[in-house]
Amino acid sequence: MAATPTVSIVIPAYNEEETIRHCLLAAIEQTVAAEEIVVVDNRSTDRTADIVEAMSVAFPEANIRLVRQDAEQGITPTRNAGFDAATGDVIGRIDADSALAADWVEQVKGAFATGDFDAASGSVEYYDMPLRGFGHQADDAFRRLQVKLAGEYVFLFGSNMALTKKAWLGVRDDVCADRDDLMHEDLDLSVHLVKNGFKVGYVSAMVAGMSARRLDDSPRDFRFYVERFERTYRLHGIHDVRLLTPMVVLLGTYPALHAERRIQARRGHAGISLPETGGQHHAQAAAAVVPD
Repeated sequence: MAATPTVSIVIPAYNEEETIRHCLLAAIEQTVAAEEIVVVDNRSTDRTADIVEAMSVAFPEANIRLVRQDAEQGITPTRNAGFDAATGDVIGRIDADSALAADWVEQVKGAFATGDFDAASGSVEYYDMPLRGFGHQADDAFRRLQVKLAGEYVFLFGSNMALTKKAWLGVRDDVCADRDDLMHEDLDLSVHLVKNGFKVGYVSAMVAGMSARRLDDSPRDFRFYVERFERTYRLHGIHDVRLLTPMVVLLGTYPALHAERRIQARRGHAGISLPETGGQHHAQAAAAVVPD
């Protein structure tokens, strides 16, 4: 893809009224604007959809679109609906609690203009954990190592990823529905991309902030979540212990990080602490507040 590609940002959302406004602000406050921002609401029972619609009115230049996916509950069909609705050459995918770095779209456009890969993930900064800078450096170093260990099966990370529309159309009918909710849907997507001849890469400069709220899960729930790595690969007939490195690291670091989160909660820092954005659009965002 020699020319600079157009970029759509897709955000699946379910009951994300606490984070969706800030997520959208970060997606708007970019050094280079995305061509569109598509929020896919999946049967939310809170004010998520109302907030998105209000933000769309407050920021008409951002081309924020609300898509409703009411046919089926789940991240996979919701993600798919957003990818189908996206019109850009490249489809960015983040979570509703993600907060993109200000140059994220610019980095995506530059990276995909090289034509070196068809999909890629970037590094992550956990904005509600201490030592954020160190955490970001450690995250980037680990992801670089995992790319080397993974061989052809470099995995995508749903909180911060992008793929070409061409690649999505190439695997759209092959990705698993996972109605039993056993797999990592982003990992499943990665496997199907590779098996269909597409290349998955890693771009450190594609930086996104995200919440570490997963660490608040009970040990049992966290283990089930992390073991999705093994289940996804096994269900695809892939047996390579190197690919399970993230699972081992996450399970190994969970006890200490879970304890740290509980200490933060007792000190009054419970919940989601969102990072500051540039600020030039805060007045417009304030005007988009939806009354209770």
